Amino acid sequence: MSEYFSLSDSDVIGFDLDHTLCRYHLKETSRLIYESFARYLVEHKGYDKDLLNLTPATWDFCFKGLVVDLEDGNLVKLAEDGTVLRATHGSNDLSTEDIIKHYGPKREWKHFNSLNTSFTRSAKYYFYDNYFDLPGALLCGRVVDMLRKRGNEVNSDFWKDMVAAIDHNYNTSAFKGTPFTSKQHSILLISMSSCQ
Repeated sequence: MSEYFSLSDSDVIGFDLDHTLCRYHLKETSRLIYESFARYLVEHKGYDKDLLNLTPATWDFCFKGLVVDLEDGNLVKLAEDGTVLRATHGSNDLSTEDIIKHYGPKREWKHFNSLNTSFTRSAKYYFYDNYFDLPGALLCGRVVDMLRKRGNEVNSDFWKDMVAAIDHNYNTSAFKGTPFTSKQHSILLISMSSCQ
């Protein structure tokens, strides 16, 4: 083995999703991921086309460490002890009074201990801990807004559609065979062309 690593000595280069071999343009990558998830919900699950329309200010909603509470459609930002620092219902900010009303005077999120000990996914919540699913937090918020606007009950049923969108876009079988379809090609570009 040589003392130095050279990419030119490699036949194939693979990227993992935590910036190991490249630095991603997060703005462009997030937009592509959001659009691919939203397009799936609109085209395959019958969601409103309004999900495809975003303004630049909308992205302020996204930051790592959000947890979507699938039981009520709230997205919460937690302190290291499980205290709810801020929360939204859908994409609408909850006031301090609403947070206290929903989470109690200590503002404790009831699932924190299971999140803190296992870091596993749950049927009751989803922890957005990386940049490649973070656009899904924004989409979740917008889906909850859409459901409320329609007068539908907000419960964990919408999450099944979110998971289907994730599976559709990140399923490795989408990259098998040749030639790529235009949809497969655009998904592949999320991982490759958005790199620096």
